[in-house]
Amino acid sequence: MPLALLALAIGAFGIGTTEFVIMGLLPEVASDYGVSIPTAGYLVTGYALGVMFGAPLMTVLGTRVPRKRMLMLLMGLFIVGNLLSALAPAFAVMLIGRVVASLAHGAFFGIGSVVAADLVAPHKKAGAIAMMFTGLTVANVVGVPLGTLVGQAAGWRVTFAVVAALGVVGLLGVAGLVPDVPRAEGVRLRHELAAFKNVQVLLAMAMTVLGFGGVFAAITYIAPMMTRVAGFADGSVTWLLVLFGLGMVGGNLVGGRFADRALMPMLYISLGSLSVVLALFTLTATAHDKVASAVTLFLIGALGFATVPPLQKRVLDHAHGAPTLASAVNIGAFNLGNALSAWLGGVVIAAGLGYTAPNWVGAVLAAAALVLAVVSATLERRGSAFRGVAAGSVPAEQRSAAVHH
Repeated sequence: MPLALLALAIGAFGIGTTEFVIMGLLPEVASDYGVSIPTAGYLVTGYALGVMFGAPLMTVLGTRVPRKRMLMLLMGLFIVGNLLSALAPAFAVMLIGRVVASLAHGAFFGIGSVVAADLVAPHKKAGAIAMMFTGLTVANVVGVPLGTLVGQAAGWRVTFAVVAALGVVGLLGVAGLVPDVPRAEGVRLRHELAAFKNVQVLLAMAMTVLGFGGVFAAITYIAPMMTRVAGFADGSVTWLLVLFGLGMVGGNLVGGRFADRALMPMLYISLGSLSVVLALFTLTATAHDKVASAVTLFLIGALGFATVPPLQKRVLDHAHGAPTLASAVNIGAFNLGNALSAWLGGVVIAAGLGYTAPNWVGAVLAAAALVLAVVSATLERRGSAFRGVAAGSVPAEQRSAAVHH
């Protein structure tokens, strides 16, 4: 794998850290600004919305900019946003800083996926994408816990200053290691938008929303589920989230490796198994079986992130020629799935169905993504068969003449 992938992974590590570390620092931030914790929660919501809308916006703005330069500009935006958060004199200013940082998120992963795939041979593309996303998964194992500890010990502003410094390292890495990839000639915004007419691109994005949404339906409410139902102590939540992050790291690497060999079978196995494990999570938690609960939590992380490289590669494959915008929008689809599933999980808890009810929501969402995967593969096979019949209906001498012409 090219060394340039390390630079992309470092940028992804910083972005992943800033996205999730705020969740562990909300009480400190709320206390400093004199706002309620639900109000401080807007820092999470604002970031997610910024990713959703920023992914297509920043990608469109960068259509005429070489990809390496655009990645550097995005890292610069990320640095500015985190510095603004670290120095914010008022809550509203910090919220602006969070949104500014989030604008870089979707476009960086979207453009970075295209660059990563272009750096390697065709049979290694999913593995290259997975290598970049390793930075995001490792952030959940190392960056978020350390950032939370630093924030609680030295102040949350120090955490965001450190994240901004990570952004500087990522920027220097992109500048020094990522080759100058020329912008595709003749590709305009209308070509990028045309990718959304492809039903396979839309199906892959829908699978992203539902599949990863299934993961976040459970993970959003993991603290009350594990402490009030499974019987873990409150202090166990941190290492349980690290365990979940380790599952993400492993699943991401396995998903990237096997997606290059058999993409659709990889999706069938990971989505189907995810649906089963999410349903099983309810049983292990309500049985107060701590070991089984921890194992199922690890598997949710692994199976959930095993879908990321194949889905991102599928979008790139079917948006070939102009994949940048579709790739970035698919990153936004992850955040849409997160927001949708978190809301649905809250609905079932509010309805009195208990803290484990979001697991059933997640299982249904993952099963729906599996159905879409089967539909997508069926349509693809029928399309290939139709093209084969159409080609066979043309007389051989005409096909030969057309080729020589």
